[in-house]
Formats: sequence, structure tokens, C-alpha cells
Amino acid sequence: MFGDVIDDVVVVPNGPIRWDTDTPSSIRNRAGGSAANVAAWIGSLGGAVDFVGIVGADDVSRHTALLRSAGVTAHLEGDPTHPTGAIVIIVQGERRTMLSEGGANAGLSPDAVTDEMLAGAGLIHFTGYSVFSQSDQAPLRRLISRASRRGVVVSVDPASAGFLKDFGAGEFLAAIDGAQLFFPNLEEGRLLTGLTDPVAVAERLTERFHIVALTLDTAGVVVAERGQPTLTVPAIPIEIADPTGAGDAFAAGFLETYASGAGVFSAAEAGVRAASIAVVTVGGRPPA
Repeated sequence: MFGDVIDDVVVVPNGPIRWDTDTPSSIRNRAGGSAANVAAWIGSLGGAVDFVGIVGADDVSRHTALLRSAGVTAHLEGDPTHPTGAIVIIVQGERRTMLSEGGANAGLSPDAVTDEMLAGAGLIHFTGYSVFSQSDQAPLRRLISRASRRGVVVSVDPASAGFLKDFGAGEFLAAIDGAQLFFPNLEEGRLLTGLTDPVAVAERLTERFHIVALTLDTAGVVVAERGQPTLTVPAIPIEIADPTGAGDAFAAGFLETYASGAGVFSAAEAGVRAASIAVVTVGGRPPA
């Protein structure tokens, strides 16, 4: 895995936000970052996972320890100039708003994933944040090419419909050309295809990706594999405390199971189970 590492501030207001005055809230500091979350979930599920990222220089030891506690081997650079990325997440029921500062993450190059790391890998996963933050996509295209030459499966999660819209759907698809696994949510899938029906969206995306898992929040996930019947896996009914990281947990459950040799339906079921744990946990990482 490689990509974003974030310090999350998760805010759950006790009622409607009252502008220009106080709103009683639950406020928790959590480690986050979509790519780092996926790595932590895979590690917590028993998978062997390395993670490449960058944080503020003063935070290398802290974030290395946090990832290690989830079973992740971390390879973190320290940026002496920029702080660790940060996000304020305001949770209201099943929805959330994120106020983001990428911080040091913008300085992470895909070239930081070495050929030696790829030699021992079966799969590499990254998110759209590692695309949106780069002014030059050549290093990312080199990484996908280096991975593909070694038989390493490339997996991508767009991660942010807002940033995807700003960046451009066509430009994004061109940047990740060659990836085999794709984990968009419905809004991202609609932006990328111009279609609205979930099954149609997922099947259209299989023209570019071998396997597409289109997440639908509480409606479950549509899984399309090129040349195979499209499947729907329902979500597990559960009371949601915080939806942050549910997509990351789903991707982790899917990837950890798929890498073990299971089929896409079993992988999607494992993803749904992981997501059901994530939504009852405040923050995007697995519970300690």
C-alpha cells in the first residue's frame, strides 16, 4: 500500500449545528488517511502488509507505532517543512462532511515504492488522493507499469467524489490506466461513466478494470467481474455511529480475502463484514 496518512478530528454534534455559537459535540482525535486506513484494516485482519507514506518530521515515530499496532510494516518519510495532513470530519447520522488539508502527503512520490518492495508483493493499492495531489502523473504511471511487469495486481479507490470532479473523470482514468481492481462508490462511479443505474455503472467500468466493486452505502455493493455475471452483496443491517472509513474497511476485507485466492463474492462478503465493524467505530481505523 502507499498513499495518504492523516490526523483525523472526528466531530459528532449532539444536534443541529448552531452557527455563531456553541454546539455540544463528541470530538475525538484519530489516525486516518484512506490508504493508511486500508493498510491498517488488512493488518488487523491478519494480512501481511507494508505501507509507504509521508508525514510531518515530528510525527514519523507516532504514526509508525500506530500502524505497527495494527500489524502494518510502515515505511514513512518525514517532511521537515509541511505538517502531517489533517481532516476535520463532521458526522451527522449516515452522512459526513470533511474539511481537508493534505499537508505533507503532497510530497509523496509513487517512486517511493521501490522495485525491491514490489518484488515481494502480490498486490498494491492506492487511492485517488495520490492522484489528485500530483502535478505530474508520470511517476504514478511508472509505478503501475513496474507493478504490472512483475505480475503485481494494481488496486485503486477514487476516494473523493469532490476531488474527482475537480480533477476530471477522463484525466483520472488516464492516470490509473492499467489498474485491475477498482473500488468506487456510487457517486464516483456515476461521475466516471455518466450513467446512473448501479449495475450499469459497475458493468461499464469493467471495460477498463477487470473487477469493480461499487459500494452503495447501506444498500450493499455491486460486484462486476469482466466476463462473469454481476453480483449484489447486501450490507449488514447495523446502527451506524460513524461512516468514516467504511469504504476503506470494505476494500481491505475484499483485498485480504481476494489475495488469499477466494472468489469475488467471498471477497465482497468479507469486505461487507469489515465495513460493518467500521461503522460502529469512531474514526477510520480498526478498533484497538
